[in-house]
Amino acid sequence: MIQQIKAAAKAVIPEAQREQLKRAAQKARLFGLRYQCPFCHSRLKALEPFGYDFPVLREKQVIGGGYREEAQCPICLSLDRERLLYLYLREKTDFFSGKKKVLHVAPEEALRPVIESCPDIDYLTADICEGRAMVQMDITRIDYPDRTFDVVICNHVLEHIPDDAKAMSELFRVMKPGGWGILQVPISLSLQETFEDFSVTAPGDREKVFGQSDHVRIYGADYTDRLQKAGFEVERIQWEDDPVFAPGKNRFGLLPNEPIFQVKKAVT
Repeated sequence: MIQQIKAAAKAVIPEAQREQLKRAAQKARLFGLRYQCPFCHSRLKALEPFGYDFPVLREKQVIGGGYREEAQCPICLSLDRERLLYLYLREKTDFFSGKKKVLHVAPEEALRPVIESCPDIDYLTADICEGRAMVQMDITRIDYPDRTFDVVICNHVLEHIPDDAKAMSELFRVMKPGGWGILQVPISLSLQETFEDFSVTAPGDREKVFGQSDHVRIYGADYTDRLQKAGFEVERIQWEDDPVFAPGKNRFGLLPNEPIFQVKKAVT
């Protein structure tokens, strides 16, 4: 009988409307006052766990790369680091106002449509894997002229790239003077110097050494220095210091201690 009812509903209710009803029911079931997702605007009693739990991530106190009990929105699947990026862009920059050309590397699923809906943003998404973005791009060899983009977003990508210095240099090259960007990475709170060992290549060994099979390093406090060597001016920002992120109750489910790395290219 239940199957017959479902079949009848499918025949009568359009698919898009069925999805809306399904999401509304899910929101009602998970409703609570503890968290609020800035993407889907859900009020939630809990978030879902996400991330890896390899010992090295705990030992090195890696922020943004370990297991988090409450990290993912169960409705839109946005992650803590994605919500932080969006809130920072929305509340602390002029990103969503005025015309600008934007390069977004490995675009996040929740953030991408928000940016795409902005008519004043000339938006280019890029990914190393074909079919995941508008263009396939190796950011160590960016096929765009100098001084092309007003803003560059590169969120948790550089830790995957062996020659990250070349990638940083390329991102700096294609940024316009006076332009800026957000270049996030997982970062250790215990390491002063970034740890790399390029003899570690097997996926299982990388999980043990770096905390993820496709990571090639664990960034330390010198991440700022590495960005500066590429030419960037760097500001390291702690969201807990700003009331706009509701640090007391952390209602957006942000990751404690995660810094924001905003870079700028000086006007020359």
